[in-house]
Amino acid sequence: MTDRPMPDPLREQWVIPARLVVIKVGTNVLADSRGQIDRERMQSLADQIERLHRSGRRVVLVSSGAIGAGVGLLGLPQRPGELPQLQACAAVGQSRLMQLYQECFAPHGRAVAQILLTAGDFEHRVRYLNVRNTIHALFEYGALPIINENDTVSVAEIKFGDNDHLAALVTNLLRAPLLVLLTNVDGLYSDDPRLNPDASLLPTVEKIDSRILALAASTRSSLGTGGMRSKLKAAQLVTAAGEAVVIANGRWDHVLDRLFAAEPLGTLFLPHGEDLPAWKRWLGFTVRPKGTLHIDAGAQRALLEQRKSLLPVGVVRIDGNFTKGDLVAICGPEGQEIARGLSNYSAAEAQRIRGLTSTQIRERFGQLPYAEIVHRDNLVIIG
Repeated sequence: MTDRPMPDPLREQWVIPARLVVIKVGTNVLADSRGQIDRERMQSLADQIERLHRSGRRVVLVSSGAIGAGVGLLGLPQRPGELPQLQACAAVGQSRLMQLYQECFAPHGRAVAQILLTAGDFEHRVRYLNVRNTIHALFEYGALPIINENDTVSVAEIKFGDNDHLAALVTNLLRAPLLVLLTNVDGLYSDDPRLNPDASLLPTVEKIDSRILALAASTRSSLGTGGMRSKLKAAQLVTAAGEAVVIANGRWDHVLDRLFAAEPLGTLFLPHGEDLPAWKRWLGFTVRPKGTLHIDAGAQRALLEQRKSLLPVGVVRIDGNFTKGDLVAICGPEGQEIARGLSNYSAAEAQRIRGLTSTQIRERFGQLPYAEIVHRDNLVIIG
């Protein structure tokens, strides 16, 4: 009998207690080199997810593979590069992918539910809430939600790292304490292991900063759209909202069983942000900003260290065309985005008062509708 490694204390702290888990599985985990779905590996994944269910956990599966399945069914030698051909592959492959999942979970008596989403479903607040309500209803029925990008109608979404980002949005939507990204690499390395044989696997990352992002080469695989950088950006969204992420090799035998036994597999990314309420998660990590406010060092300190509102005097430049109530990004002196919030002013109005104190604004314009460009109650720190 093979000796099992000792459980990792950090994984015991962040992985084992998670009762709601989002699992993203990439195309290269499900498919072989020809683009055909590996039925045996898919069945093993289903069996492991079922064991998670039986342990009292709720699971959401974000599954790539529709385009890969379509490539195989259509007999194509490789994944096409043009959008109409990608959409055609997705249309052919999506039904086959769900059929295979149904077959894999049928022996367990587990119903599976297909949910196809686009970025617009997350941008629109009502649709966003409807998605969440539907998933929770599926939990009550004991069904497994299987989520994928609606590739047959999406345009901008069929791009590098689409389902990694989607999995992060779903994690924040549900306030799930753990996101597991299953891919065809072992985790995050100190260097590219294909080029540097001395590169070492990083078992734990406390915070994803510019140094960590620099470790990921912008590469993509032959079948999937994701790469390590897209997974790190997804992990950054989740850990900044107070949840944990694991990136691990989905081709390992019993990978989920071993992860939830706290084996030191893959790379664990620790939470570093505060646990945010649902609407602030939507505000800070889901909706795309309509413009950008560039601020000085003093304003940055006020936001990050003193948790204050953003005043006009601290704004040095304004980009974009937004109206009152729109979401804006807030960038520090070095250009890095540090926060997002709802603007009390339109871009034109903000342009007139930027860099001015409250007294100067009243003297120049005779009134000051709002002392803050972005009030702290409508602001989320993300940097």
